[in-house]
Amino acid sequence: MNKNYPPVILLFFLPIFCLFAQQEKGIHGNENWLSIWTDFNPSSNEYPEPTQIISGTISKDTKLLKKETYLLLGDVFVTDSTTLSIEPGTVVLGDYKSKASLIISNGSKIIAEGTQTDPIVFSSNRGVRKKGDWGGIFILGDAPLNKVGNSWDLDYGLKSPAPGATYYGGENAESDSGIMRYVRIEYAGKRSKNHGYFSGLTLAGVGDATVIENIMVSYSEGGGFNIIGGNTILSQLVSFRSKRNDFIFNYGAQTLFTNSLAVKSPYHTTSGEASSIYLASYNEKSEVDPEKKGTYLFAENITLMVLSKNLEADTKVGLVHEAMYVKEGASFAFDKSIFSGFNPAVVLDNKIWVNNENLRNLRFTNMYFNNCKGNIFTENVANNEDLENWYGNSAFGNVYSHGSDSETFIDVRNLDNPDFRLRINKIIASNNPED
Repeated sequence: MNKNYPPVILLFFLPIFCLFAQQEKGIHGNENWLSIWTDFNPSSNEYPEPTQIISGTISKDTKLLKKETYLLLGDVFVTDSTTLSIEPGTVVLGDYKSKASLIISNGSKIIAEGTQTDPIVFSSNRGVRKKGDWGGIFILGDAPLNKVGNSWDLDYGLKSPAPGATYYGGENAESDSGIMRYVRIEYAGKRSKNHGYFSGLTLAGVGDATVIENIMVSYSEGGGFNIIGGNTILSQLVSFRSKRNDFIFNYGAQTLFTNSLAVKSPYHTTSGEASSIYLASYNEKSEVDPEKKGTYLFAENITLMVLSKNLEADTKVGLVHEAMYVKEGASFAFDKSIFSGFNPAVVLDNKIWVNNENLRNLRFTNMYFNNCKGNIFTENVANNEDLENWYGNSAFGNVYSHGSDSETFIDVRNLDNPDFRLRINKIIASNNPED
């Protein structure tokens, strides 16, 4: 995926430009784009009792209406090139007892286009909602992966209604699986007996004509977003208090990822390590074709943070982990992003040799590393001097600070209406990792 930048004309005095550049780091916007449609306290919501049940297979074009409340029962598949449309403001509840999931099969589409004032909500039907109450949403497309072969079966133990309903992948990088915009996904991420934890939203082989914007996954027992291969364009996503990885990119995913947020909270994270971003090209090397592209993530204006009442104490007892874990074979370019409150900021797989050739494919530029206990390390290697010297080079424009949340962000404590944008004029930063 190529990204062409237009020439920049400096029309303002340097101090003004510097303030603008500072404000650009992390999630940004003239207005707080989190307002109205997100919900950081979903446990207080009371959703209506279901009036319609959806189960089995949807094999003809169907529209879900705001005036109804829908109950997903078991694994619900949208198949046979069908389009499932959902009106703004519609509530869909995943059944707790059957651990429901919604699967958009390859060739079908979902058009879930909410609005800022009327988002679409997927949640749990349990009286007292908890993480992992239901499965999640899967969208399967026919965009490329780096696995051996051209089509694969989604191995999550889903009860497929027919052969091929769980197949994904192909050669169409521009494939269109529909639209998801202004959607909340709450209390998903069930654990399957033999296939691990689900994520709130899984995109498998999804192409870049699919619109994925303004989606919030909150209180998932598994991950927030799982990107399995494909060519995806992701914008204004939120993962809040997911128990495991917030964003997973694997199997040759080619992703443009912008203006998005992940908030980790120590007491809502698994005792094992859970990164905000997990970047890999495979789980087992034998699964992939070395001639195909490895995972590549271009990320801009991303905010990853740990929200803690006592970060130092939580770090000491092992409740805080790295913001980003990078496996061998994956590459990335991060720009104008914030990693705040982690231990450390980044961990590289110890199979990644620290040399110029590799580090050119692992790019951090114009970053803001704040209040992290260590910045960039190789796994199980205590001495990170080479990495600090490389990324601390002033040419990369990375800065380091130890500011509190109140100094760094506009308002992260008021979860009724938080603002995770960077606070300007309150930050003293350095390009020296040791400061």
